[in-house]
Amino acid sequence: MAKEAPTVAVAVDDSGGSARTISNDITNLDWAIPRGVQDVTGVDKAAIERLLLLADFSITLSGVFNDASNMGHDVFKTVASASVARTITLTTSGKSLPNEAFLTDYPLTRAADGSLTYSVPGVLSDGTAPTWA
Repeated sequence: MAKEAPTVAVAVDDSGGSARTISNDITNLDWAIPRGVQDVTGVDKAAIERLLLLADFSITLSGVFNDASNMGHDVFKTVASASVARTITLTTSGKSLPNEAFLTDYPLTRAADGSLTYSVPGVLSDGTAPTWA
């Protein structure tokens, strides 16, 4: 596979469970799919011995405030009031990474230059290991 700088499509469920493509509102995103590690080194070892533990997923979606219907603000405005898992699907270069996640905050920042932005964190909710498709 060739190296590339692909675009990323971002779809996030609103609180009603409808997927909304909000890629145009997102200016930056970070995601991780780490695994836990347990040190199980016995006193009989000369080097560390480990077990690979559970998989996880976390994401931060940063973007520009957009209160148009079905865009970023519509999707995130219920983070504080609707305790629901949301499907977050990232698609890039023909590969997709769907995850059920809890969004944990919807912090808005109004900067000195007048820009209004957000940075929404999310974490894995359903115990299903993240898998690229």
